[in-house]
Amino acid sequence: MTAEAAVHEFRVGAGESRLDQYLAGQDTGLTRSQLSRLITEGQVLVNGSPSKPANKVRPGDSITLSVPPPRPTGVVAQDIPVSVVYQDDDLVVIDKPAGLAVHPGPGHPDTTLVNALLAMCPDIQGIGGEIRPGIVHRLDKDTSGLMVVAKTHQAHTSLSAQIKAREVTKGYLALVEGTPSSEQGKVDAPVGRHPRRRTRMAVVVGGKEARTSYKVREEFPGHSLVELYLETGRTHQIRVHMAHIGHPLVGDELYGKTSPLVDRHFLHAFHLAFNHPTSGEPLEFQTALPGDLAPALEELRKG
Repeated sequence: MTAEAAVHEFRVGAGESRLDQYLAGQDTGLTRSQLSRLITEGQVLVNGSPSKPANKVRPGDSITLSVPPPRPTGVVAQDIPVSVVYQDDDLVVIDKPAGLAVHPGPGHPDTTLVNALLAMCPDIQGIGGEIRPGIVHRLDKDTSGLMVVAKTHQAHTSLSAQIKAREVTKGYLALVEGTPSSEQGKVDAPVGRHPRRRTRMAVVVGGKEARTSYKVREEFPGHSLVELYLETGRTHQIRVHMAHIGHPLVGDELYGKTSPLVDRHFLHAFHLAFNHPTSGEPLEFQTALPGDLAPALEELRKG
């Protein structure tokens, strides 16, 4: 059975505005860029005729918006176990295991979180993008922890806006080499692509602004457990910033060195908080360290 287009009808009230601006102010669950694309594709009729994004609409105009069903993505659903922390009609919060890439890319065309999500929530296909349906933020492949995924266009728009406005709390636990000189502080240093080693990021002049707050939770001989919060979300930001101040993550082969304590970099997204995209209710989640990281702390506590 072929899914049908969703049809929205509007009657312009007072005032005059561009067509794309008018639609962006209506409850469609779509972004302005998505609406502009639909207008250009002829999916929006003004008084029965196709229009252009910049054309003016006036009081009394009748607007019909047709939203076609999502196109097949080519990304297949795969039954991959993922721990669900919370789920409702608008979103799902998952505790991502280490070793699972978030979406298909070079070197991992499938067996990703997106493949798992398509099996769990088939309706997310096409939400926010064809290759990354539902994804509003990411974790590195070998970073574990909490992620929120949108299940509707409206949720994707709202959560993306909250992240852009830095209204989403993202907290991490990391085991680092040594102990920072200050018990708490902030690293404010721009992050960009490494000028020579293109698989790495680095603190570089002209990079994107990046800020990471940290607080030492527990000290051990030669190591510290640190709680970190992101104010921005640059690729590898925590790993780059902690290495920059001389305290790389334990087990981080890219920015530090391997460790007998763990088989990957010690970084876990333990805390996530945001406002529900429909009700506006504050939601907050925390998760414990996974089984591949917790034993490292027990070993250090034994001395």
